[in-house]
Amino acid sequence: MAELEDRLAPDLGLDDNGSLLLDFGPRQFTVSFDETLKPFVRDVSGSRLKDLPKPNKSDDETRANDAVNRYKLLKKDARTIAAQQVARLESAMCLRRRWSLENFQLFLVEHPLVRHLTRRLIWGVYSAENQLLACFRVAEDNSYSTADDDLFTLPEGDISIGTPHVLEISPTDAAAFGQLFADYELLPPFRQLDRNSYALTEAERNASELTRWAGRKCPSGRVMGLANKGWIKGEPQDGGWIGWMIKPLGRWSLIMEIDEGFAVGMSPAELSAEQLLSKLWLWEGKAESYGWGSNSTQEAQFSVLDAITASELINDIEALFE
Repeated sequence: MAELEDRLAPDLGLDDNGSLLLDFGPRQFTVSFDETLKPFVRDVSGSRLKDLPKPNKSDDETRANDAVNRYKLLKKDARTIAAQQVARLESAMCLRRRWSLENFQLFLVEHPLVRHLTRRLIWGVYSAENQLLACFRVAEDNSYSTADDDLFTLPEGDISIGTPHVLEISPTDAAAFGQLFADYELLPPFRQLDRNSYALTEAERNASELTRWAGRKCPSGRVMGLANKGWIKGEPQDGGWIGWMIKPLGRWSLIMEIDEGFAVGMSPAELSAEQLLSKLWLWEGKAESYGWGSNSTQEAQFSVLDAITASELINDIEALFE
């Protein structure tokens, strides 16, 4: 599915440089994108404008009107797909997804739209054993650079590319890249270097249930919003009622039981204001296989999860109560 999403990422009609020329005749403007893939325009001097200027009498009426309409459509299309593109790259970091060098170039570095996100993140070179070897960024000319802004050459051999999690990045690299991004005024599309990181206690690692949030209430909208972080709704029961959310974790699944739950097709206005987190536990099995009456003896200890996966699941739950 992730590879298919790479191939289906829309280019919004942008040129090979990831831009779009808006031609008013005597005046031209260039479209670029910010860290949320919201488009903005620059004038011929490269200065960023608050908005696309209105046509005036000196402009070519036909060209200017076409350009205005094209920009309106671009903004509408960008709003539709921006959050999805940001979310899939964040998910790739959390799930430790890797790209071959060829696919990294094709789908991330050179893609007309996605490149605007790629340039705002730190990337890592990984060995065949999935160990982080080095970090780099993608510059405006699609070259690679180090935290010191020197040219970076990818090492040869059996390597892959990924978005390193903050737990993988050394404090020295994190500080250096953070300063470099600040110097270039580059805002990331999601929290990478300053991402909240957490760890399970020894007692939690040896348990199959996390109780640190048991009995706490959180807004229903935030529970529903977990769908944007890779969670899926549980199997509907009598009356279409859903009483749990599931986070797929490979051969395991994190089960979050909630009270009072919600029904299939419920609008946000119909939801109760809050949900009670009654139980959070790890099940050994695929998420799609879990349902009411599933074998509870398939509980798994949290020690089976790596540090990054554990940190991210805690991050998901903590965000419910912020």
